[in-house]
Amino acid sequence: MPAGLRLSMFLRCLAIQGSWNYEILVGNGVGFCVEPALRLLPGGVNGVAYREALARQSVYFNAHPYLAALAIGALARVEVEQVAPPRIVRFRTALCGPLGSVGDRLVWAAWLPACSLVALLLFGLGASALSVVLAFLLLYNTGHVGLRAWGLHAGWRHGMRVATALGHPVLQHGPRYIGLVSAVLGGLALPLAVHRAIGAPAPLALIPMGVAVVTPLLAMLLVRLQGRAEGWRVVLFLLAAFVLYSVVR
Repeated sequence: MPAGLRLSMFLRCLAIQGSWNYEILVGNGVGFCVEPALRLLPGGVNGVAYREALARQSVYFNAHPYLAALAIGALARVEVEQVAPPRIVRFRTALCGPLGSVGDRLVWAAWLPACSLVALLLFGLGASALSVVLAFLLLYNTGHVGLRAWGLHAGWRHGMRVATALGHPVLQHGPRYIGLVSAVLGGLALPLAVHRAIGAPAPLALIPMGVAVVTPLLAMLLVRLQGRAEGWRVVLFLLAAFVLYSVVR
């Protein structure tokens, strides 16, 4: 893929949800992102192939917005190679389910809670509010921008064989390993954050004792909630509780 085309499509991927609606979800966004590649078709923007391909790529599509870049790269490749339209339509439809489920597990259920816990740990260690916010934004956006960039490259590279990219270790095993790291982060961050939020005068020497008490209790709670509450919901609930307590206090 030419560098200029890659950059244009990548920047458009950042706005894929700009025309989101209940009827076709991110369908218009996919067409918008693929459009620069369609200019390579015979006849250019005034050709019949361009208009038909753009119409084909602007219908209903549902996937995780970050992993949609994988579909965009693959769809751009098959359109440029002028694969038979019925095959493209079937291929496009088949991409929705996997990209939605894999993206949700990796980003919403794993990466977002992990970044939130890192921010919570920094808060517990005494970082300023601005530092906590900037650290969260930097860490989270490094992950999601990297995921989009990789997806666009892998989609273009594999084309119709994009299922190979879905077998990448990060997509298959990432949520589990990130979950393990999040468990450690939670055990460290929550007692420290509580200590700072309540403004307790207890010396730092007592914090390890708090960690030793709170971590098993939190672990037991999460085990009891398994299958009934997702990790990101638990993290957001705890963050909201800390903020509410700080305001009331």
